[in-house]
Amino acid sequence: MPSASLQVALHDLPDGALEAVVDLNFVQRSLLEALGFDTGKGEVCPQYDTGSGDVDYAVRKNSPNDIFLRTQSNPYLLIELKGRDVSLSEGSASYRRAVRQIKRYLLGSHCKTAQWGIITNSVHIQLFRKHRKVVHPATPCLAITVENIGQVIALVRDKIEQPVRALTLSVYNNKGGVGKTTTTVNLAAVLTLLGQEVLVVDCDPNQQDLTSSLGLPLSEGAVFQALTDRNVNLRTAIKPFSITYKALGKEFKFDVIPADKKFIDSVDEVQLRQQLKPDSLQRNLESLKSEYDYILIDAPPNWRIFSQLAVYAADVVLMPTKHNNLFSLENAALAMKEFIPEAQRAREDGRPVALPVFFNGERTTPSQIEAAQLAITNILKQAKKDGFDLMPHFFPRYTTTQKDLHIFEVPSYANIASAAFSRIPATYRDKTARDYYVALAKEYFLQ
Repeated sequence: MPSASLQVALHDLPDGALEAVVDLNFVQRSLLEALGFDTGKGEVCPQYDTGSGDVDYAVRKNSPNDIFLRTQSNPYLLIELKGRDVSLSEGSASYRRAVRQIKRYLLGSHCKTAQWGIITNSVHIQLFRKHRKVVHPATPCLAITVENIGQVIALVRDKIEQPVRALTLSVYNNKGGVGKTTTTVNLAAVLTLLGQEVLVVDCDPNQQDLTSSLGLPLSEGAVFQALTDRNVNLRTAIKPFSITYKALGKEFKFDVIPADKKFIDSVDEVQLRQQLKPDSLQRNLESLKSEYDYILIDAPPNWRIFSQLAVYAADVVLMPTKHNNLFSLENAALAMKEFIPEAQRAREDGRPVALPVFFNGERTTPSQIEAAQLAITNILKQAKKDGFDLMPHFFPRYTTTQKDLHIFEVPSYANIASAAFSRIPATYRDKTARDYYVALAKEYFLQ
């Protein structure tokens, strides 16, 4: 049996085994088979060229007349090995390097079809999911022992054999006025223009801006019932939003879960916490993930129950900021240091993770950008003192060899803000606005 083979292979590995020994005696001997792949049938390709360096293994099930080892096309899973002499304890420098490495490989030009990545040294193992351009943990970094290895590998195999369709993202910043709702609505709209199936969730029942901006009625208790009663499905709360271009003869639409009237100032925070569990929204959205490519959650600007539900439910968190608003930058850093880790601890699967921030909806000048970069540098220095490396979340292109301080921008444009009065997303009615949000979608999500 695979679990018995895994146990024997792991038991026989010496402490401090180098990568070649881990490869021969653990990976080749039992791990690949336990993950459901057959080297004898050509489903495994060693030293695969990802287009961004060679990964130790790429694997894929064969299809008729397509033996993966022969064609070496359309990999499904990448595996990067380390020796037992290399620590993959979460937070270690070598762990962070391995994570950057597997992410780089997954985003390589020859790996557009890859959906999963694994790093392992036979002491730890972690699975990463790729959804087009987004790579995020699918498990925490798991310790492997002789006693638990069968269970751990079964968990990993179950995930790679049953991939979830949707990427769930929360649009959040602890600071208000940074354009979270505008971002959510227009990103949803542009993703539909690009052929994606989208669900949008208004998770701010007090302001209800997203629901109002689309001209939709508030939910009359359907969301409340689904979040408080495990026997009620959130699907009953879904409302369609659509617009038809007569000139094109084409309808564009996405689904919306509106804000619920029953939550509006009906109970205080203490009562809400008695009714709602941290996973209430996440659990309900899980059953909808097979129906959409993206689920976007508009979160309120605080760290109370509804923003916590929104962030907890997400795979990734997208954070709009303002280059000329120090508080928006500081609150983004606060969320990365405190709030998102809090959700990760509660979920115990490595999610959600923060995407790099972007500057949203303000005109910029070179001197203003320089001032913002200086402010961010100070934020990063303080974060480092607190034990957090936030550099990839503010300056994702910065490397030791390339001192790139570029931060993505969605420029200011009057028609984006004024579109709320027409109850139609700006990207549906204006080419300039559409171009801005197409660029946003391609920067963060579309490979």
